[in-house]
Amino acid sequence: MKKIELNNVSVSYIVGDFSNRGLKDVVIQKLKGKSTEKEFVAVKNVTFAIEEGELLGIVGTNGAGKSTLCKVISGIMRPTQGTMAVRGSIASLLELGTGFDPELTVRENTFLRGAMLGYTRDFMNKTYRSIIDFAELQEFEDRKFSHLSSGMKSRLAFSIACLVNPEILILDEVLSVGDGAFRQKSEQKMLEIIKGGATTLLVSHSLEQIRRMSTKVLWLDKGQQIAFGETKEVCDRYAEFLKTK
Repeated sequence: MKKIELNNVSVSYIVGDFSNRGLKDVVIQKLKGKSTEKEFVAVKNVTFAIEEGELLGIVGTNGAGKSTLCKVISGIMRPTQGTMAVRGSIASLLELGTGFDPELTVRENTFLRGAMLGYTRDFMNKTYRSIIDFAELQEFEDRKFSHLSSGMKSRLAFSIACLVNPEILILDEVLSVGDGAFRQKSEQKMLEIIKGGATTLLVSHSLEQIRRMSTKVLWLDKGQQIAFGETKEVCDRYAEFLKTK
């Protein structure tokens, strides 16, 4: 069964200096044809579909539209054009610290994040110890989230996202934070999730990681879909492209 389907999905913004101008002035200037606002297309005509249990690696240089696309699939943003179907519960980890309160403790934030993902208190009570143990934060449960290092924050966020049994897992550059041992453990956990039937989207600048883990790869460049298909073929093309940069 196809878990994620996108058909000609585009996302655009209107950009310009609105800081010292009222709505009336903006409308008048637009009617006069003197408007300075411009449309910026972050994602343009992206089309792909992935099946249950697949891992889609998303590659592209900075500004390619990878994070915007993840936000659209997560439901944080709506596409400007095109259609999309996402079938299943989603756990997304798009930006380090997203969904956490810096003044709450690790324990409190774990339950807060679980609630935001739609899980019951009873489920989180049963899962909490596994989350903390996987994140290796046993000695920091009562510390404020703001007191954690970036690596600790990443470990907690990844642990919550992965251990709540999501049907769809979306990870945007989160495995690049933390030490090598935890990255290896994270990869192993992701493979377990995939074997369990979950569908995963992974954004990574590590082409080696994408080659090792992905079943399909999507390559974006300046918002445009360059290629979608088998891992080796797309990664080989992308590697050649990087040599020209």
